[in-house]
Amino acid sequence: MNFSSDRAYAQSRDRLDPLASYRDRFHFADPELIYLDGNSLGRLPLDTMPHLEDMVRQQWGERLIRGWNEGWIELQERLGARLAELLGAAEDEIIIADSTSINLFKLALAALKANEGRSKIVTDDLNFPSDLYILQGAAQLAGRPLTIDLIPSADGIHGPVEQLLDAVDGDTALVSLSHTTFKSSYTYDMTAVTAHAAAQGAFMLWDTSHSAGSVPVDFHAAGAGLAVGCTYKYLNGGPGAPAFLYVRRDLQPLLHNPLTGWMGQRNMFEFGLTYERDPGLRHFLTGTPPILSIAALEPGLALLQEVGMGRLRRKSAAQTDYLIQLWAEWLAPLGFRLNSPRDGARRGSHVSLGHDDGYRIAQALIRQKVIPDFRRPDNIRFGIAPLYNSFSEIHEAMSRLRRIVVEELYREIPDDPDTVT
Repeated sequence: MNFSSDRAYAQSRDRLDPLASYRDRFHFADPELIYLDGNSLGRLPLDTMPHLEDMVRQQWGERLIRGWNEGWIELQERLGARLAELLGAAEDEIIIADSTSINLFKLALAALKANEGRSKIVTDDLNFPSDLYILQGAAQLAGRPLTIDLIPSADGIHGPVEQLLDAVDGDTALVSLSHTTFKSSYTYDMTAVTAHAAAQGAFMLWDTSHSAGSVPVDFHAAGAGLAVGCTYKYLNGGPGAPAFLYVRRDLQPLLHNPLTGWMGQRNMFEFGLTYERDPGLRHFLTGTPPILSIAALEPGLALLQEVGMGRLRRKSAAQTDYLIQLWAEWLAPLGFRLNSPRDGARRGSHVSLGHDDGYRIAQALIRQKVIPDFRRPDNIRFGIAPLYNSFSEIHEAMSRLRRIVVEELYREIPDDPDTVT
C-alpha cells in the first residue's frame, strides 16, 4: 500500500490490521487520550484486574499463608518459563525477580568474579545510565582493579559497533549493552556481538528492557549467556513490576550470586546457618518475592504468547515506518530531527524525534491529550505498542504535534522539567 499522509490512509491500515482486535483487550479510561509511552509503562490489560482481584480476595484473603504451598512459591519460575517461550530460552533459564538494576548487578558481579585475571568492562554511551552506575559499582566490588571502556556513539543514534568490537579483547572480562537503546531505539545484532565477545573469552550481558515484548529475541539462537530485562514496558506487567534474569543452563553452575539470600538456599525451610546454593537458577533469587506484583505480569504474557512475536514485530515495524514517513513530510520542515535509525531492522518499537524546544513541545503535546515521554537534551520519544496502538492514533498524534509547532502553542510553557519526564 503506497504511503499517504491523509487520515483515510491510516484508517485503511487499521481496517486491514490483523491485530486490531487486541486493542479491545486493554483498559482505556479516556477514549480521547492517545498513549504513546508504552516503552516506559505499558497499558493495563483488562484481564489483569480480575486476576489481581482473585489474588487479593481469594488467594490472600481466604487462603492466607496457605497460598505459598498453593502456587506462590513457584510463581517466579512458572512465569519465567512462560517468558522463556517468548525469548527463545529454556523454561529453567529465566526467572522473575527483583528489579532490572539488581539483576544486572548480580549477573555483572558474578561474571566478573568468574573471569578473574581480566581487567576491563566494555560498554557504550548509549547504554541506560542506571546500567552504567551498576557496572561502576560492580567494578568497585570485584576485588581487583577494573576499568570501564565506554565506547562513544559517533552520532548519538547508532551503536558504535566496529569500535566496540575492536575494544573487546583478551583482557575483557565483561561486555554489557542495551539490546535496544533507550534514547534512539537502535537495536544491536545480538548474535554478532555475542559471538565476538565469546571468541575473546568475555561474558556478554544484555539488557533487553526495551526489546522484550517488542523486538524478536532468541537467546539460544544468538548464543546469549546472560541477560536481564524489565516487565513493565512492552510486557505490560504494571508500574515497577519485578524484572527477570536469564542465565543459560551451562553457565548456572559456574556463576555465583553475590546477594545470597534464603530464597536461593538449597533447602530454604531447613533454616541452616550456612549458605548452600540451590543448584539451578533459583540460586539467583535473594529475598521474599512480591507475589501480587509478580502475579500482575501473567495476563500481559498470555496476550503476547497468543499473538506471537513474529506478528507483533511486523506491525511494530510498519507503525514505526509510518511515523517516520509522517515526520519526513510534516515535521522535518518544522525543525524536527529523526533521532532513531531509518533502518527498520536496527530500530526497536519507539521512535525519537529531536527538537531544540523538545521539552516544551512534549509538555504541550500532553496538554493536547497525547502522551509521549522526553529525554534530555532534545528527545521526544514515541513508544508504539502494537497490541493497542493504531495507525489512526499515530496519524492524529503527529497531526497535533505539527499544529503545536505551527501555531507555537508551546511558547507559553516554561522550560522547567517535571520530576518524571
